[in-house]
Amino acid sequence: MCGQTDREVSSMFQVGDKIVHPMHGAGVVDEIVTQKVDGVLRDYYSLKLPVGGMQVMIPTDHCGEIGVRAILTGAETEQVLGELAALQVDMDDNWNHRYRTNLERMKSGSLLEVGKVAKGLLDREARRGLSTGERKMLHAAKQILASEVGLAQCISYQEAEDRIRRALQA
Repeated sequence: MCGQTDREVSSMFQVGDKIVHPMHGAGVVDEIVTQKVDGVLRDYYSLKLPVGGMQVMIPTDHCGEIGVRAILTGAETEQVLGELAALQVDMDDNWNHRYRTNLERMKSGSLLEVGKVAKGLLDREARRGLSTGERKMLHAAKQILASEVGLAQCISYQEAEDRIRRALQA
């Protein structure tokens, strides 16, 4: 099941495709279902995430707006891991500004931007500690990174977490 993904921009993914939801991470399209919500019939991707077996329902007609995309290739994730070590991330001292900036980075869907969130928050945690909200955001950023690296490189979630931890500490 592990292999290259179709990187073409497409309005439709297929069952078995590996895709990324910006705020939940990477998973595999389990099925495409039609459900009635607020009196409207809509098609949804049922995305099975590797973390905790969570299922996410994504409206097929809003994937572009949400930022859903195909996962990166193994080589592309390897490049991102290499870039994480050299990242210099400036964090605003104002908690509210910092949180909003990090949230925008998370929503971008870019693995490197999510890496910036993780790297910046880890650095801040070592220097000053984190608020509860920022601890949750750091945890989410690590999960998003690990889910995509694991699926793209065909390694376990734990192995992906270990690779990311080493890259962020470098």
